[in-house]
Amino acid sequence: MKNIEEFIKILETEFDELEPGTLKPETKFTDLDEWSSMHSLIIIALIDTEYNVTITGEDLLKVRNVEELYKIVKDRKE
Repeated sequence: MKNIEEFIKILETEFDELEPGTLKPETKFTDLDEWSSMHSLIIIALIDTEYNVTITGEDLLKVRNVEELYKIVKDRKE
């Protein structure tokens, strides 16, 4: 699996109004102005497509930031 910087770049492409470089490992993405419930579905689909990893809405509710989401995906990928 790619490193967290590549993971962040892929995530950022799903937020139309987000400037590249905005997301950091410590960013709580659910607090972003651009975040909506639709983004939950988009992120779940993105991770499934890009990494062949299944995450749930419950998983997204549990993570506090981008780094924790990355760790879940990485752990399930290995």
